[in-house]
Amino acid sequence: MRKVFALLSLGLSACIQAHAGSPPLEFKDLKYTSAKDADWPGGALALPEVAKVYGLATVPEVAYVELNPGGKETVVFIHGLGSYLKFWRYQLDAFAEAGYHVIALDMVGYGKSSKPSTFPYTMEAMADVVRELKNSLGVDKPILVGHSMGGQTALSYAIRYPDELKALVLTSPAGFEKFSRREKEWFSAAFSVAFVKSTPEEGIWGSVRKGNFYRWRDELNWLIEERVRLSKAKEFDAYAYAQVKSVHGLTHTEFTRASLDKITAPTIIVFGHQDRLIPSPFLHGGPTAEIMAYGHQGIKGSQLVGLERCGHTVQADCPSEYNEAVLGFLKRRLTGTPDEPEPLDGPPPEEE
Repeated sequence: MRKVFALLSLGLSACIQAHAGSPPLEFKDLKYTSAKDADWPGGALALPEVAKVYGLATVPEVAYVELNPGGKETVVFIHGLGSYLKFWRYQLDAFAEAGYHVIALDMVGYGKSSKPSTFPYTMEAMADVVRELKNSLGVDKPILVGHSMGGQTALSYAIRYPDELKALVLTSPAGFEKFSRREKEWFSAAFSVAFVKSTPEEGIWGSVRKGNFYRWRDELNWLIEERVRLSKAKEFDAYAYAQVKSVHGLTHTEFTRASLDKITAPTIIVFGHQDRLIPSPFLHGGPTAEIMAYGHQGIKGSQLVGLERCGHTVQADCPSEYNEAVLGFLKRRLTGTPDEPEPLDGPPPEEE
């Protein structure tokens, strides 16, 4: 556990802005706005099929935003562990402006969505949430874009429902790394509701700033402020529980690892060479490129793009490079243009 807190506290400065004295922020009051602070239109949808399949006493609701509904192709963005749809702040408008119909959701347990304790929080269950949302909105064959946990969710969707997708964009995805029984037990013991609730503000700074980013910039401070203020929210215990259950679900990668050959959708894997979270720094360590190459080799015809000087939350850390890579891939695949050579030659640069 000491190693966990040590990582969470990496790189802290005595000059960081403190938010501990700020008022609470309820999840329902999160402002979903663009990088230019324009409000994103959205809503909430009930998930009766998910409730039926997973035996939930109450039908959960999933919150989402939607841009450019007249776009020819639909892109559905799925966030990662501990986050919410606003983590795609630097993509949604850019993809809408490129002509896509854009949808981003808060996964069950996160953001403004319901947080039922009886939901299993497996990646397969989360994929079913995405599927019911897609069906309820009348979307046919979307492009799924998933980050980290959202990447493993998208993997599960693409494996189980291979004919339902136009393309698959895996962003620093979980799901490729192997965990032994003892390693799963370690995560269960180390990552608890008490641990999530007890993380101090400096630990949040460390986990967000250093754990997820390589090119931190001041405009990203909203990530810290919202997380600190949400820790005082009425629903925070339910959110913390959802995180813990999600971590347990993330370690069960046997299904995705064994089924990569079932993916038929055109696929791109985008990651940052300075990712500090994949592979697990607590258990495995080593270069992220090796883990991503495993997935690339297992998904026939996939493209692998590693971005230099970029961290785990690569879409927010290096938004210009990320958007260029993904939009370029989609344009080529949807128009039948051959892919460009993969920009992976040479080792990543030394860290600062």
